[in-house]
Amino acid sequence: MAIQLQKGGYFDIVTDGNSSGRMVVGLGWDPVKNWRTALMEKFLGTVVSDIDCDASVLMLDRDGKLQSNSDVIHFGNLQSRDGSITHTGDNLSGDGSGDDEQIVVEVNRIPDHIRKLVFVVNIYDSKNRKHHFGMIQNAYLRVTKENETEELLRYHLTEDYTGKTSLVVGEMSRQQLGWRFTAIGEGTDAVSLNDIAATYIK
Repeated sequence: MAIQLQKGGYFDIVTDGNSSGRMVVGLGWDPVKNWRTALMEKFLGTVVSDIDCDASVLMLDRDGKLQSNSDVIHFGNLQSRDGSITHTGDNLSGDGSGDDEQIVVEVNRIPDHIRKLVFVVNIYDSKNRKHHFGMIQNAYLRVTKENETEELLRYHLTEDYTGKTSLVVGEMSRQQLGWRFTAIGEGTDAVSLNDIAATYIK
């Protein structure tokens, strides 16, 4: 049974050094559809159903910094240089059940100098489209092991993120016997992935 994490909670993932340590990080969300969003669409021209959320992962070194833009894995850079992390592709709407975007992580292939993975979600073109995370509901992150048959943990983001245009959802940090996932759930005002990445540049 999967561990249900709350904000600030963590779960230690012990890995077998003889395997790739493959796991899948799935992120999901749905656009809010209620009378408020209906009024926004009618009178403000804001199309809530067009919200495009993008999941990404930043690979950080021992100092908690990015060494290169190629260490940011997203829909425009689907695989890390070493092949340890793969983004499975962009979802443009968030409609439907199940994960909206997935990132495959093979933790035992991650280079030793990478000590932390930061999972973020930002809203594409949020400023021009007037979109923010208050228009998103049912957001979650889950981690499944190997072939996705065993769910290790799930984290539901239940806070009110109205006005926020990006989310630091969670982190995986290297430990002696494996990796530790920590639920972060912090909203920010960054309007693009470049803005998020800039906070981790040396």
